Amino acid sequence: MSARTGTAGARIPAAERIPVLLYHAVTDDPPGWIAPLTVRPSVFAAQLDAIVDSGRTPLTATGLADALAGRRSLPERPVVITIDDGFADLPRSTAPELARRGLTATAYLTTGAIGLHGTDSGCLLPEAAMMTVDQVKETADHGIEIGAHTITHPQLDTLPRAAVRRELTVPKAALEDLLGLPVPAFAYPHGYSSRSVRRLVRAAGYSSATAVRDALSSTRDEPYRIARIMLRADDTAADVEAWLRGASAPVAPYPDQLRTVGWRWYRRGRRLVRGTRFAG
Repeated sequence: MSARTGTAGARIPAAERIPVLLYHAVTDDPPGWIAPLTVRPSVFAAQLDAIVDSGRTPLTATGLADALAGRRSLPERPVVITIDDGFADLPRSTAPELARRGLTATAYLTTGAIGLHGTDSGCLLPEAAMMTVDQVKETADHGIEIGAHTITHPQLDTLPRAAVRRELTVPKAALEDLLGLPVPAFAYPHGYSSRSVRRLVRAAGYSSATAVRDALSSTRDEPYRIARIMLRADDTAADVEAWLRGASAPVAPYPDQLRTVGWRWYRRGRRLVRGTRFAG
């Protein structure tokens, strides 16, 4: 079992722990750069079956955030499935697999990667098969909430404020225009944020934002830094079953560790020297 380790949030009761799962691509043949974060379709199906068998109630990210903020009641045993970037499998097979089991999810789309801003968006993601703009509505029709994941997939906590605002407001407006619906959900590329970035996310009109943190969320979590567990290629259905029990991972909220703060300052300095690049 590839359990995440740590003692953060250990005193939060199991009944208050909420698994928020983060998927990227679901395919047997991913490009090398995303392969470590790619789940095979057969494994994905087994993991979804584990979610159904757990008896947990699936929520969108907005549904969870509304509950954390007191705008709605929280089901007794919730679970949230999220999918980042917008790879080609999402409308083709991943969303249908979710719908087949009556599971909802939130898909955060990197709008430059799916061609929503033309062919010169400056997207930092390496080459991969991505969904198309025409498939965004199709994905939503499967019961998937559409959220924003910036235009170019940068490390937001290293950028000037004006650049951060553009990465937040432009994709939100474009997706809302395309769908004819509000887009209140946002996810930080690479999970990176800072207090100032989180304030800008709120100011841009989002009601929630998900990070990574490789931790379980909880009823005490922060709506603008909801913790997620990132699925990796070697994670199994047994791993998911453990997280569904509220085990085998730290529990948010917890403060940033010193090494996290130091890593942020290192990345900021690296961007000044090398420019904005994909973080890997």
